Amino acid sequence: MDKENQESQPLNLIVRNEDESEREPSACGHRYRLLSREDEGIAAWAHAVDIDGAKLHYHKKSTELYYVLEGQGTVNLDGKEEHVQKGTIIHIPPGVVHGANGKMRVLVIGIPDIDDSDVYYV
Repeated sequence: MDKENQESQPLNLIVRNEDESEREPSACGHRYRLLSREDEGIAAWAHAVDIDGAKLHYHKKSTELYYVLEGQGTVNLDGKEEHVQKGTIIHIPPGVVHGANGKMRVLVIGIPDIDDSDVYYV
């Protein structure tokens, strides 16, 4: 790659496989941090989450997007149960109490990056 092309490349370009992330417990089950607060210069975080019953919680700062990759179940959004299955996307703004039941794999994207100080359990 020549110098001109190198200078035009974004400094925060990240290519990462799930196998490169550790499986860790989360409020929703277990997650793999694909992009997270440890990465510099990102606008959002992305986790692959194996949901197996997510406790009711909310965030004051972060918006979350859930995209169901596998499985099915229900998502509780401010007390209303919504059936979800592979291919369902859910937009969860700050302040919405949410949780999930069922076994599913979900890509969770948070804007801005969420940390444990922005998780409030009901």
